[in-house]
Amino acid sequence: MKKRLFTPRIRVLWLTLAVLCLLYSAMVYMVGSGTFSFVIWLFGAAFFGACFFFAGKGRWMKVPSGLRIAAYSLIGVATVIFLVCQIAILSHFFDKGEKNLDYVIVLGAQMRDSGPSVIYRYRLQKAKEYMLENPETICITTGGQGSNESVSEGEGGAEYLVSLGVLDSRIMVEHESMTTPENLINALDMIKQENGSTEDLRIGIITNGFHVFRGVRIAKGLTDAHICGIAAYMQPQYIPNNMVRETFGIIRDFLAGGIKL
Repeated sequence: MKKRLFTPRIRVLWLTLAVLCLLYSAMVYMVGSGTFSFVIWLFGAAFFGACFFFAGKGRWMKVPSGLRIAAYSLIGVATVIFLVCQIAILSHFFDKGEKNLDYVIVLGAQMRDSGPSVIYRYRLQKAKEYMLENPETICITTGGQGSNESVSEGEGGAEYLVSLGVLDSRIMVEHESMTTPENLINALDMIKQENGSTEDLRIGIITNGFHVFRGVRIAKGLTDAHICGIAAYMQPQYIPNNMVRETFGIIRDFLAGGIKL
């Protein structure tokens, strides 16, 4: 009796998750949140759809035991990796930084014809807020020009800060990088060239909460300066998408040696 009650409930769960992933994928696609990140949710819908199918009529138990064990193992490892990455992300999710930093580095994000993307605007607005409270801090905007961008992210970010009232003399622009590690490598090189060394400097990394862990960990591996994170606002409805995408970024940079735990 328990088994009969259990299976239909599980199938409802799998079907519900598949539908939610499909709907969320459509929402992400329509607002253009992240390059092709809606595909991740399509894969999620396909996965939960497969779970729904195999949970019915004893289909899963008809699969050869070796394949079932391999599937359980793969899902188990993937789940552990995902949870570790989520814990890492959350460990810096609300970083507030420190006062009177020497520099803040704003990690670039997409520029649109109308200006910085929403996610980039939040980073730049946080930089402006910090610079108003700490008048000696210098800001470095970062990011090169992608094929779908009319201006580099670094230059566009600097122009937006000036439009918010930040003095041009307090802004440095890095406009060649195409990835987060390159953002930081190039920005830190600029700081080193200006100061001769980064050893006694205090530097903040400004980005959205889901991205702070990766930015801070990469920066700490590149410099002997004191590094801290400063988390910018995020729209709640896009947090799941950004946190899942960020998991892949953490894994990629960890495997490339850019993140040392």
